[in-house]
Amino acid sequence: MRAGRTRTRTALTALLVAGALSVAGCGMNEEPEPAGKSATDKDQGKETGSGKGEEKGGGKDTGKEEGGSAGIAPGEKAPDGKAVAAKLKFASTTLDGKSFKGESLAGKPSVLWFWAPWCGTCQGQASTTAKLAAKYKGKVNFVGVAGLDKTEPIRGFVKTQKVGNFPHLNDQKGSVWKKFGISQQSSYVMLDKNGRTVHEGAATSPDQLTKQVAGLAG
Repeated sequence: MRAGRTRTRTALTALLVAGALSVAGCGMNEEPEPAGKSATDKDQGKETGSGKGEEKGGGKDTGKEEGGSAGIAPGEKAPDGKAVAAKLKFASTTLDGKSFKGESLAGKPSVLWFWAPWCGTCQGQASTTAKLAAKYKGKVNFVGVAGLDKTEPIRGFVKTQKVGNFPHLNDQKGSVWKKFGISQQSSYVMLDKNGRTVHEGAATSPDQLTKQVAGLAG
């Protein structure tokens, strides 16, 4: 009897040890999942990772397109063969009733002066602007963009302030002002020969304006 009981205990012990080893083996083959993370989370993580890769690739392509066409109006060419900037894509009318196209400015640097006839600052800058227009004639385009008033006061300003040596646009509706994002007078916008903005800002002192135009002319 004792020998039988001993054999039974030995057999049970062997079975328990084998079972324990079997359980331990399963635990070694599978890594434990972090708390709170399900299989669905894992699948979503894979999809998200793939999505990021696609977005990253798309971002590179978009960057190339933007880098190659920022501010460019397709189909428009400057006299030197380069594409004309989109800002030159506008049309207006001069004070003497002639049509004016922004594309005509391409090929030379340009100074656009946004003014109003009742503006005291504009009156103070008129003389310097006219002198610079005369000095750089043939090298830099000067265009006045008059607004915020009627035609007669605008014409009166040109005559009184003696700034008739360069063209002025009659922009009473403010379409050109909006095109360039102008919200106050007096403002200057300076463009390179391809119509890209080099400088823009409100009232400029005579010395600053002179230096800026000299730099623009090269």
